Amino acid sequence: MTTADSLATIKALQPTSRHPITAPFGQLHAPRGFSDLPAGAQRLSEILGAQPKRTSFGEHLALRRWFSEPIGATSVDGVPERTLDAALMHLLAPDLPSCANDAENWLFIDAETTGLAGGTGTYPFLIGVAWWDAGGLEVEQFFMREQSEEHAVLVTLAERIAERPVIVSFNGKSFDWPLLETRYRMTRVIQPPVPRAHIDFLHPARHLWRLRLGSVQLRELEKHILGWNRGADVISQLIPQIYFEYLRGGSPEPLVPVFLHNQMDLRGLAGLASRVLGLLDNPEAHSRDPLEIFGLSRICERRGEAARARKLYERSIASALPAATGRQARRALARLAKRDGDHDLACRLWEELLDNSPEGLEAYEQLAIHYEHRLREPGRAATLARKALAELRRASRPGAIAPSAQRTWRLRFQKRLARLAHKRTALLSEGTEMESKPAAAESN
Repeated sequence: MTTADSLATIKALQPTSRHPITAPFGQLHAPRGFSDLPAGAQRLSEILGAQPKRTSFGEHLALRRWFSEPIGATSVDGVPERTLDAALMHLLAPDLPSCANDAENWLFIDAETTGLAGGTGTYPFLIGVAWWDAGGLEVEQFFMREQSEEHAVLVTLAERIAERPVIVSFNGKSFDWPLLETRYRMTRVIQPPVPRAHIDFLHPARHLWRLRLGSVQLRELEKHILGWNRGADVISQLIPQIYFEYLRGGSPEPLVPVFLHNQMDLRGLAGLASRVLGLLDNPEAHSRDPLEIFGLSRICERRGEAARARKLYERSIASALPAATGRQARRALARLAKRDGDHDLACRLWEELLDNSPEGLEAYEQLAIHYEHRLREPGRAATLARKALAELRRASRPGAIAPSAQRTWRLRFQKRLARLAHKRTALLSEGTEMESKPAAAESN
């Protein structure tokens, strides 16, 4: 952006109204006409069918729509039960308060802003919220027709959070909510609302689908996981400029796709939430994808659900995982089996992994530990350590292990060999001593 563009943006964000924007809480502004707003404000209201909403800090534009289904896709489970199982919620996110178990407390949130980098100069000019209602999804949007309406928008948002105190977002923990908290604090007169909980579906999405899709952007998840194609949609990077053009007196029509984009983000988020809840609740009924099952396994393991994780790892391995992911699944299952005392299964899995990959070197080490400490066979343990060192020397897969990691593994196996050699010498010495004692007794 050039210096001229930056100055034009600053000028566009300056309020056009002469009314103050920091009136004492509870004091209503005088009614304001469209003449105080950007030229396209009235036309935008007519196109959208939106209405001004009065608050203690003036007005903003409000639009509400109800959708019978989150995204209208048959692959989505629809609206969940009101009361969600506590164990399921623990899998979704740890340490959630009990109020998060009530789906009626959930408030989906997504903001369109004047910049994608955040910072104190970034304004959330359009805030969308949604909640499950009457078997469908109620979507409400709050729009700043000019910068002076920010206080009014923030007051209305605080009211919605007071009604439904569990915020639900997609990457909102990193961007939307920190930005909104900053804007509340910068008003100096509106206390930031304090949600009871914040659930962000970006994190389970990464576990479940990154290996399969690579990108876990919401639009990609809608298309490939929920079976919903948005069709024509505004490019996110263009949204700030569209808003600035409107503030400068430009046509309001380009803002209409921005409202639709925000609605689709909220609908996609609600659909994604339903899909994730269904998977966590009953993976056998909701998934046949081995990569998805592998992702569920990792979520269960992270949350301490070892028995369930073992079942899911076994199921994913039996479902023809890609080779690299299959190795990860075998290593994870072997670790859990060892922790549970199932050493036979752990050893079988380690033996399947032996090579010079990270998983293979760990397998050599674990089998060496098993033979040294459990079976008391130091010779066999030493043989495994020597084979591991040979794998490192061959490096049949260049780049599979970083040079620093190779050095670490080499030192570990060398130390193990040295210790095993010392132990073997001690055992031989002890055996020689025991043999000499009867001979000495006979000579006496």
